[in-house]
Amino acid sequence: MSKLYVGSEVGQLRRVLLNRPERALTHLTPSNCHELLFDDVLAVEAAGEEHDVFANTLRHQDVEVLLLHDLLVETLAVPEAKQWLLETQISDFRYGPLFAHDFRHYLAEMDNEHLATILLGGLAYSELPIKSASILPKMHRPLDFAIEPLPNHLFTRDTSCWVYGGVSLNPMMKPARQRETNHLRAIYRWHPTFAGQDFIKYFGDEDLHYDNANIEGGDVLVIGKGAVLVGMSERTTVQGVENLAAQLFKHGQAKQVIAIDLPKHRSCMHLDTVMTHMDIDTFSVYPEIMRKDLDTWSLTPETNGEIHVEQAESYISAIESALDLDALKIITTGGDSYEAEREQWNDANNVLTVKPGVVIGYERNVYTNEKYDKAGIEVLTIPGNELGRGRGGARCMSCPIERDDI
Repeated sequence: MSKLYVGSEVGQLRRVLLNRPERALTHLTPSNCHELLFDDVLAVEAAGEEHDVFANTLRHQDVEVLLLHDLLVETLAVPEAKQWLLETQISDFRYGPLFAHDFRHYLAEMDNEHLATILLGGLAYSELPIKSASILPKMHRPLDFAIEPLPNHLFTRDTSCWVYGGVSLNPMMKPARQRETNHLRAIYRWHPTFAGQDFIKYFGDEDLHYDNANIEGGDVLVIGKGAVLVGMSERTTVQGVENLAAQLFKHGQAKQVIAIDLPKHRSCMHLDTVMTHMDIDTFSVYPEIMRKDLDTWSLTPETNGEIHVEQAESYISAIESALDLDALKIITTGGDSYEAEREQWNDANNVLTVKPGVVIGYERNVYTNEKYDKAGIEVLTIPGNELGRGRGGARCMSCPIERDDI
């Protein structure tokens, strides 16, 4: 039986969770896309076809691909899971007790395939045939969403992240994404692939309001040898990082967390949009953001259960010492400064490493891909004309569940 374990960013990738974009994208419009954290609307069929190329590229590299929609359907087949998800996603607090009761009853009658599609893709009030005494539906227009679509579920990296022998179920920063985590909580609790397996849940699995402790997987790089690199970004807070670090140390799963203070704006929404690990000693970096003077801290466990925090000289020296390397190879975004800025926006730095020195990236980032190639990194290119509009590359769109150490 293969193990649920992610030991690095660059060791051989064995199993990964993706989410093929479907119904949620059909609900993206120019008037709602910004609220749903997209900069643009996508051509749905084309986005799905591009995603299939991505999934097949992984399969050709001997990676097992799990699809979120399928896992959710199989999880809903467990009665306890279905009941929990309906009570959690269609809660009395979210909808009021009258409407929530009627709405849950309606959804519970659906077959699991259809229900999964609705939970991921959304539902408008006009599509609801139910009569309810509640005032709520009477106060909504027909095209308002009774269940908001979750187009950002495409980026499976953020919702949960596997770090060594366990997983963090991430309390997301933006309301448009917070419901995503409940789907993963249900899957990891009840789906046969995960239920009863030996793994730790570090954080985010309780029915709590996590307040300011936000963390998203795009900011978490499992760089290997017991070290974890985390960006404090637009969407990951210090509180989130320190909570995750405390749990990693408590369970003896990490020796060090390196935390980098990133600028808080959308173009570098997560650490992995400006920096990814491509080979044991090689990182891709967008130099406009990843300057050497970014404040960096090293967190290590004390014997009494406390955490020792000290400021590092730079993130580069911190990584070199954590990975026991003389010098890191840094490959910067390609082209002149205009081209580099455009390619970073189109996720040239957000590549998914499948094994040391072999990465998947968008074919449109020609200047950067050429630089990778010259540096001895093999780039398996995938089309991203539609997928890229969501501001996420191959790393964002994948959640490794099993990967070798370095």
